[in-house]
Amino acid sequence: MSGAFRRAPVAYWPFVAALGGVALVATFASLAIGYVHLDLAAALSDIAHGRQSLPALVLVELRLPRAALGAVVGFSLGLAGAALQGLLRNPLADPGVIGVSGGAAFGAVAVFYSGLAGAFALAMPLGGVAGAVVAALLLYALAGRGAGTMTLILAGVTVNSFSGALTALALNLSPNPYAAYEIVFWLMGSLADRSLPQLWLALPLTLVGWALLLTSAPALDALSLGEDTAASLGFDLRRLRAQLVAGTALAVGAAVAVTGAIGFVGLIAPHLLRPWVGHRPGRLLLVSGFGGAIILLLADLAVRLIPVHPELKLGVATALIGAPLLYGLIDRMRREA
Repeated sequence: MSGAFRRAPVAYWPFVAALGGVALVATFASLAIGYVHLDLAAALSDIAHGRQSLPALVLVELRLPRAALGAVVGFSLGLAGAALQGLLRNPLADPGVIGVSGGAAFGAVAVFYSGLAGAFALAMPLGGVAGAVVAALLLYALAGRGAGTMTLILAGVTVNSFSGALTALALNLSPNPYAAYEIVFWLMGSLADRSLPQLWLALPLTLVGWALLLTSAPALDALSLGEDTAASLGFDLRRLRAQLVAGTALAVGAAVAVTGAIGFVGLIAPHLLRPWVGHRPGRLLLVSGFGGAIILLLADLAVRLIPVHPELKLGVATALIGAPLLYGLIDRMRREA
């Protein structure tokens, strides 16, 4: 394989480091900023010395899970969006295209609808992960082992539509209107009231998903030259598709299972950062992951600072921010064309 696919330009890693630094700053800002003032230094000191105090409790039980999940979920969405856009060679692809997000959402809704959500705290996240896995298996059952890119897209649209229909059916048949409201609010996506056990549930799955997606960078660079060229360079496209679908199912499925559906992050982050990496899909993966984390953390800070009660749902905020950005990008592309 040519060294062009192995070695990034010198400026690439400083850019990655800068984005990682911004994401880290946004994470600390998420820890420090909230509805009430928190002395972060005092809370960290109390934790380090084993002292039980209200600032330490607020930091560990409320701020830390929210900030950490914001970074993890945002990284997953941005990374998966860039990987799918590279695989499908379509700048409008996002994690919802292959149906994993819809499957995870339906899995969590099914657990809530059946009443199992009250049995133990992690019932809904586990249901969401199970839904994501079932959606990925159904995707392969529909597309077939040797499916091409177009077949994969059509199978993903089918799985996503079917998952959405089942979710709507659960809402329609809900005997309790309050339960239906809870389902709708959960589907809007949020980082509020999440706990460390939910983070520990999602993190191992997302780490495996990240590894599968990040290791596909050389193949995605080759694929940008065409499927025949990628195959001639020794890349197995069937294996690549399976690897990216599995990585997306694990990373995004686990994220959606914990936070609910959060849109536009996986679509916008690659668009904003693609020109900075020379439009190379392999380089875009890590960059887009950090970009997604930054976008989601800043959006979550915005919903906390907006004086609205109850709190604006994070999925609503990302849609309100993402839709105008997407329109601006489309308008720019149209003028350049």
